[in-house]
Amino acid sequence: MAEMSYKEEFIKIYKDNIKRQGADSVLAWLEDSDFFTAPASTRFHLAEETGLLQHSINVYKQLGNEAWMYEKKTGEKYSSESIAIVALLHDICKANYYKKDYRNVKNSEGVWEKAPYYTVDDTLPYGHGEKSAIILLQLGLQLSVEEVAAIRWHMGGFDEAVKGGSYSMSKAAEKYPLVTLLQVSDLKASYLDERQKEKSYEYNVQNVFTGYYYFGNYNNFYDYC
Repeated sequence: MAEMSYKEEFIKIYKDNIKRQGADSVLAWLEDSDFFTAPASTRFHLAEETGLLQHSINVYKQLGNEAWMYEKKTGEKYSSESIAIVALLHDICKANYYKKDYRNVKNSEGVWEKAPYYTVDDTLPYGHGEKSAIILLQLGLQLSVEEVAAIRWHMGGFDEAVKGGSYSMSKAAEKYPLVTLLQVSDLKASYLDERQKEKSYEYNVQNVFTGYYYFGNYNNFYDYC
């Protein structure tokens, strides 16, 4: 049997687990967007075609493990539908967000040639996690309050509101465990499953989990996770 493509794997997970009202309209929207071909970032994790798709699947697998461990510890169980929704769709805001451009670079033989790279073209500047939640709700997907909170705050310490001094994320995490479970899953997927260590920045595990670290003059924190 031939191995499934990333898109086939995503759609299978989606259809096997997400059955509630609005699921079909979301999937149709994804098909009409560039979600299945977009990168996950411009130059960090999975900055390549289908990168966003791969990242979404990786987060789903990580969250499955995190939710299982949480259930063993506390007895609290999250449905397979909730896990699939918040993991597969947390970064839906990155659909129609990147565009491919070209620049001149020298190849291995010293000859100048056109090379593709990704840039940000944010045509719907609603933020990041909040934009994902807004898109899903506008498409008619019925979400629980905890699912909305998890998607809204999945960036953790990287979120612009948190960096600006807001305590709302901390309050959401205290009230809804799924917020923290998705944050951890997103970080693990981005930094352990996908990220190739770059020479351009210092990597510190403790700082990754607090969200306080710097990448030179690069300020688009939405690009990291």
